[in-house]
Amino acid sequence: MIKSELVQRIAEANPHLYQRDVENIVNAILDEIVAALARGDRVELRGFGAFSVKARPPRTGRNPRTGAHVAVDGKAVPYFKTGKEMRERLNDGVDLE
Repeated sequence: MIKSELVQRIAEANPHLYQRDVENIVNAILDEIVAALARGDRVELRGFGAFSVKARPPRTGRNPRTGAHVAVDGKAVPYFKTGKEMRERLNDGVDLE
């Protein structure tokens, strides 16, 4: 599902809201999550999951074409861990055999 599909489904489920208002709400939520992660905060949505930032240290990589060693800078990467309720709903009745 992409963001426009999410906005459309929420708008269909809430006919009293205009689609542009739903889009503004979804964008505001996502912008706040990004802003919190940029500050180094953790964002937890109970029953859904938690977003956090993990630091990757600098390392030496390799250019796959030439085989030359390349210095790769350290960076911050987003990390998402699912909540217990989501895991239970996803795995309810799942047979992996």
